[in-house]
Amino acid sequence: MRPLLWVVLVLQLPLGAQSAPARHVDRARLMRDLAVLASPGFEGRRTGTPGSLKARQWIVDQFRAAGLAPAGVSEYLQPFTFSTTDRRVLLPGGRPFRTDYSAANVIGRVAGREPRARVLVVTAHYDHLGIRDGTAYPGADDNASGVVVLLAAARYFRENPPRHPMLFAALDGEEQGQRGARALLDSSLIDRRAVAMNINLDMVSRSDRREIYAAGTSFAPWLVPILEDVQQRTTVKILFGHDRPGGGLEDWTRSSDHGPFHDARIAWVYFGVEDHPDYHKPTDTSGTVDAGFFGDAADMIIEALRAIDARVD
Repeated sequence: MRPLLWVVLVLQLPLGAQSAPARHVDRARLMRDLAVLASPGFEGRRTGTPGSLKARQWIVDQFRAAGLAPAGVSEYLQPFTFSTTDRRVLLPGGRPFRTDYSAANVIGRVAGREPRARVLVVTAHYDHLGIRDGTAYPGADDNASGVVVLLAAARYFRENPPRHPMLFAALDGEEQGQRGARALLDSSLIDRRAVAMNINLDMVSRSDRREIYAAGTSFAPWLVPILEDVQQRTTVKILFGHDRPGGGLEDWTRSSDHGPFHDARIAWVYFGVEDHPDYHKPTDTSGTVDAGFFGDAADMIIEALRAIDARVD
């Protein structure tokens, strides 16, 4: 009787709230794309360098192969320029050293089933630190990982049309002060009033604790139940925070390309992991990425995009 009674009791236990994890990405392709974008041939993808141009063309090729509609001024490209000054280096006459940059965002669109719905703008910056003192900084997690997930999401929604129109933007110049995001928002390619929200991906491939933050809910608390529902379909722990001063957490409100959207009073959510020992180091390579966590994080992000698309007006 004891074994039989035990079986009956187990069968009568309530099922857990968590559903089967969502699966949307080709995980082998995810890792192949990451290895390519963080490879030595791309020279760390510093804005304006040959490595950056190579990365830019590779992303254009991925957008074209996925069947995204071009959204840039020149097919998928939105060229822009900017300058930076370094007051630590003075030229004759006391003028600070100035660097002029030629940059470009890579932008594609997926039509929505409801063309008049507001646009969801998905962003991830493809630039990184380049080569410093002869050493390349591959930037696998920062932010080849975000670009690779953006590409996976673009492929998914191209095959599974969303309700909202979606704009996928691989942005340049983030490391120089979110220049690509600012250029996009200041351009005729986007109507700020028609943007439902920005979903920004920056550093999404590494967490020993299998955690990823969804920052931005302090400004958009209506996102919390949506993401709590997504939590039931992922094995990655979604955490809230990093979007207000204090509380023991660094404020990420303006730390990446969602910052200009915040300043434009557009709702946003920023998916990203906390800093790790290889952040902004030459050791941020694709070989340090846990393929299991990266795949799970990519699946979670696409599931979050699906939920946002379904529930946001």
